[in-house]
Formats: sequence, structure tokens, C-alpha cells
Amino acid sequence: MSNSSHVTEKTEDSRLQDRAKQRITLIRDDDDEAPVRQPQPFPSNVTNHDSEGKLFDGENTPQNIATYGFGLGILAGCSIAFAATGVIYPQMWLFLMCLAIFHFLEYLATALFNGPKLSLDSFLINHSTHYHAAHLAGLTEFLIEAYFFPSWKQFGVINWLGLVLMVSGQAARTIAMFSAKSNFSHHIVSYKASNHVLVTSGIYSIMRHPSYFGFYWWAIGAQVVLMNPICFALFVYWLHRFFSDRIQYEEHTLSRFFREEWDAYKKKTPTLMPFIA
Repeated sequence: MSNSSHVTEKTEDSRLQDRAKQRITLIRDDDDEAPVRQPQPFPSNVTNHDSEGKLFDGENTPQNIATYGFGLGILAGCSIAFAATGVIYPQMWLFLMCLAIFHFLEYLATALFNGPKLSLDSFLINHSTHYHAAHLAGLTEFLIEAYFFPSWKQFGVINWLGLVLMVSGQAARTIAMFSAKSNFSHHIVSYKASNHVLVTSGIYSIMRHPSYFGFYWWAIGAQVVLMNPICFALFVYWLHRFFSDRIQYEEHTLSRFFREEWDAYKKKTPTLMPFIA
């Protein structure tokens, strides 16, 4: 009796163990079959320096991108507020507002249509030493003339004309970037990718280089807003020289890429920039 009871107990124990094993197996099978969400790798075009906590080191890190964007927002917001309330020299604040919006839109357009090329440099804040020097020279001339000749800096019709040029130039450049989408680049490429196409519709049907046209008149308008006679003359000279050389080189590459298609487009579409054919 005891033996049979022992056997029965063993049998029950075996059944329980078998059931437990089956449950464990089922659980493991379910776990194996369940989709496991793997941690996403850090974007390849962003340098992962979070742990270092560095700022303003020129690296393409999330903290630098966030700081640049935040700084541009603060500059634009404060400039709008100061210009609207009539604080001293509203034209200077209008210029700074347009400057902040310009750099923000450069990054935004790249982020929307050229994700693989997106980086800290897409703000164009780190464009070049010459670019920084040009804006510094404009602000320096404005402040010196405002101090010694305050009557020269009275806000009026000329300032509004300059603002219209800046807004028009910004609109042309932004529309160009949104029209070209992934075909737009801040750098002239020397090879034709498989997805490159010649954009000839929209604003590109009106002018050949709307992004250059936009920045040309934006920069000229900035000196009109500030009413800087010296920098105005210098900007006209240097912008003409810069864009003449750049357009000549870019059109040489476009001619290699698209050949007859480019030649036909070039013949019927102007640049709309003075003395730049």
C-alpha cells in the first residue's frame, strides 16, 4: 500500500514537473517569438559626445544643435520685441531678427529635405571667417555712425526699402530650397549622383540661381536697413565678385552633368543679379 502510494505520489510529482516544464517551454517560446525592440543606434551623422558635455566646440552634437537653435530663437524673439517697442535704433533689431531667421531656415530646409546631409554646419553660422567679418563690419559701421552722426540713422523710408529687399531675398532663397528639395546643397558637388535632376520648374523657371539671388539681395538689403554707405559699397563689390566666380564654376559642373538640357535652360533663364549673366 505504501509502495503504491509512493508510486502514485511519484507519478503526480512527475506530472507536475512535466507541466512545469511545458509552461517554461511555452514561456520561452513566446519570448523568442515576441518582437524584441532593439535599442536604436545613434544617428551616424551626429557625433555622440553627450558624455563629454562640451558646448560650442564645433562638433555635430545634439547639445550644440539644441544650443544653436535656442540661441537663434532668443535672438529673433528679443529683436522682434525691441523693434516693435521702438527701443533705440529699431533698424538694428530688424537686421538681427532677419539674421536669426535666415540661419534657422537654412537648418530647417536641410532637415526637411536633406536629412543625410544635416549637421551643425547646416545652420551656416560657422560659414567662414569672411562671413563673420562682413556682419561684424556692418554692425561696427552702424554703431560708429550712430554715435557720431545720429541724424544719419533716423528710421524712415530707406530702412523700409532695405527690409523689403531682405524679406524678398529670404523668400526667394527659402522657396528655392523647398523647390529643389534633396537636389539642393550648400556645397557645389563635383559628381552627378543617380538621383540628381535639373530643377527647372517653379521659381527656377524665373531665374537660374534663386538661392544666390536671394542671398545677394538679402545681404544688400541688410546694409540698406542699417544705412551703411561704406559697407553697402563693399558688399556690392564683394558679392558681385563672389557670385560671379561661384556661378561660373557651378554652371561648368551643371553643364557636365546635364549637357544639352542645361544649355537650353541657361539660354532662356536669367540670373536677375546685376552684371552676372
